[in-house]
Amino acid sequence: MVYTFDHLREHCQREWDAYIHHAFVSQLGEGRLAPESFRHYLKQDYLFLIQFARAFALAAYKSSTLDDLRQAKAGLEAIVDLELGLHIQYCKEWGISEEELHALPEARATLAYTRYVLDTGNRGDLLDLHVALAPCLVGYGEIANWLNSRAETLRGKQNPYDAWIAMYESEEFQDAMRAEIDWLNRELADVTPRRFERLARIFSDAIRLEIDFWTMGLELRE
Repeated sequence: MVYTFDHLREHCQREWDAYIHHAFVSQLGEGRLAPESFRHYLKQDYLFLIQFARAFALAAYKSSTLDDLRQAKAGLEAIVDLELGLHIQYCKEWGISEEELHALPEARATLAYTRYVLDTGNRGDLLDLHVALAPCLVGYGEIANWLNSRAETLRGKQNPYDAWIAMYESEEFQDAMRAEIDWLNRELADVTPRRFERLARIFSDAIRLEIDFWTMGLELRE
């Protein structure tokens, strides 16, 4: 059997749907998410992105081919050059200074997810690491597309969170998402059923930690 990213997603469909369609996401799309929940999420997501940039740097270190190195570089650039810059500017618009971001403690959900990814990458190989990263890089792109498919989603000035959706529906981010899926498809094509089961467990764990991250924002958990 030739495995693809679709097989990973289908193997964890219940968790994937709970992540993509989380109440935090739907409320954000409908413009009714509590501002304090969004601010809490924004602050923690800054810390989250710093750690994920480190994870893509680890992916570069673990790369043994030029193609793998380019893919790791593309992921790192998507975070450092696109997401983090927009994120800091977006935080300023929400009254959160860069100095405040630097001084923030990490919430437990932030610690759990980011360290899981880094630990998976350190213990395993490059494919293990990319599978652990996929719910973030692929998931956020799919979330933007799902929100845009919903009649309930508000766009433009009537939604205070419109800029967040715009970031992840952008051509740059969608290109990065598709490139990651293509890379995963190439690497998954050669794995055995036993190896796929181990990767599916990593993917499932990472999705569940993403769900906890949304819940952290929604419920203002520290």
